[in-house]
Amino acid sequence: MKRILIYLKEYRLECVLAPAFKMLEACFELIVPLVIAGLIDRGIGLSDKAYIYKMIVCLGLLAAVGLTVSLTAQFFAAKAAIGFATKLRSELFRHLLGLSYAEVDTIGTSTMITRMTSDVNQAQNGVNMFLRLFLRSPFVVFGAMIMAFTIDVHIALIFVAAIAVLFAVVGLIMSRNIPALKRAQESLDKVTKSVREGLNGVRVIRAFRLEADSVNAFSGVTDELTGRQKRAGHISALMNPLTYVLINLGIILVIYSGGVRVSAGTLTQGQVVALYNYMSQILVELVKLANLVVTLNKALASGNRIADVFSIEPSMKEGPGVDPDADEDDDELESAADIGHEAVSFRDVSFIYPGSSEEALENISFVAMKGQTVGIIGGTGSGKSTLAHLIARFYDVTGGGVYLFGHDIRDYSYDQLHSMVGVVMQKAVLFKGTVKSNLSMAADDTDDESILSAADRAQAMDVIKGKGGIDAKVEQGGRNFSGGQRQRLSIARTLAMHTPIVILDDSSSALDYATDLKLRRALKELPPDTTVFIISQRTSSIQHADKILVLDDGRLEGIGTHEELLKDCELYREIHESQLHKQ
Repeated sequence: MKRILIYLKEYRLECVLAPAFKMLEACFELIVPLVIAGLIDRGIGLSDKAYIYKMIVCLGLLAAVGLTVSLTAQFFAAKAAIGFATKLRSELFRHLLGLSYAEVDTIGTSTMITRMTSDVNQAQNGVNMFLRLFLRSPFVVFGAMIMAFTIDVHIALIFVAAIAVLFAVVGLIMSRNIPALKRAQESLDKVTKSVREGLNGVRVIRAFRLEADSVNAFSGVTDELTGRQKRAGHISALMNPLTYVLINLGIILVIYSGGVRVSAGTLTQGQVVALYNYMSQILVELVKLANLVVTLNKALASGNRIADVFSIEPSMKEGPGVDPDADEDDDELESAADIGHEAVSFRDVSFIYPGSSEEALENISFVAMKGQTVGIIGGTGSGKSTLAHLIARFYDVTGGGVYLFGHDIRDYSYDQLHSMVGVVMQKAVLFKGTVKSNLSMAADDTDDESILSAADRAQAMDVIKGKGGIDAKVEQGGRNFSGGQRQRLSIARTLAMHTPIVILDDSSSALDYATDLKLRRALKELPPDTTVFIISQRTSSIQHADKILVLDDGRLEGIGTHEELLKDCELYREIHESQLHKQ
């Protein structure tokens, strides 16, 4: 929890002023019973109307000043809580974006969403309630007890006993409730995950008539969440009744003892009423404190969960950066613009996904020269996308090394990698906005002419014209575009970056053969120093590549041109012949 409280540093003044004004309000509240006692004993008892009017005006002033002070305290508390939550959410989002694919895969999307939304909101409510009540309620409780001692020591001992018992009860309930609330929040992750999977796969669910199974699975996780929330609720529900019972027992003792002492002449009626009011104030504040404890329990549980995410450090460290002019005088390595030298080199590369015991890639070695087009083909699960992810350094290799333009990929800064490698992901993703905002998001300084040029190469001009131009609206996830349209726009977005390395990760799977052919011809018109990797299930999409890599179960089974592989690689020949018969 301490890890996230650092985001309150900018609101130190508000964190001081909010409880200070609340305690000032409490001081006015503690004065009220004394005013009422004087009104009863002197004003009503002696029929002093002037004094009665004076006390009524005094009560009105106390109420007005108390309201003003309370609103001021609420303003500062809200400002601190909202500012804290804004800063926390921004830093959490930045931290999550800084994690590598390995950590993101481990945490899970549903968990990240819950941390960003529900947990941050709980922490915000906890800070707000803490600043408003955590100091005020104990101040009123102990202040009422001290004021009771100024009236009558004997009856004040009843206050001491009641408060001690009440704090013991609150502490016991808190110790049981915090773990229960944490388990409930963990179940909320499962519900979020189930909802996300159901919404993302709703078409598949309907296609296979799995609605009933999906509903049953969702009911299972929601029942678990409901059960845990009920158990946590049962514990916290004991707070109010136990508090009321104990305080009312204390009130009974105060009234009984006060009545006896009034009869004996050691107390006045006004003083007994004041003691009763102080005990009632304790009741009200302890009820508030009980609710505060429940809120703080949730906030603490959520805060610890957020802190757990912050404690996750990226497994990949950003490189120091490579000086582009460092190799100008080197005979072996020329600048990135010179054709005929290495662009990408894999040297005995092996890779294991986190949590897996089997290698996704095993001893992969090849060289892609600048200006070459490299095709990658293989069956499902052969490691094609994994290889592409290693070129973009979404993951770090577990063995061997990946080299870009002669330098270890781990030496480059992330900005350098972003400017060198453009990736069209296997799943085409568009963001809410416009076609222009989507195509220019990787390069903010891209002008309309460059966007249209990239779209023309990606065979997306008809898509843009059909939607009304580059300012056409794009719904969330590109729902108002077909699968093939999304793929072409995703390709255009990457081509607009003008990177020396372009990776198309099975990004034309939704395109028809004619459009795919036009796309491949357009890719040949890229600058001559551009190295293109085309990952595809179709041999027709890569047969004109300068070099083709054939993968099978993470191993490199063949490397060469289309003709060479038809002659020497049985696996490639089988893939090609099976597709040839289908055409």
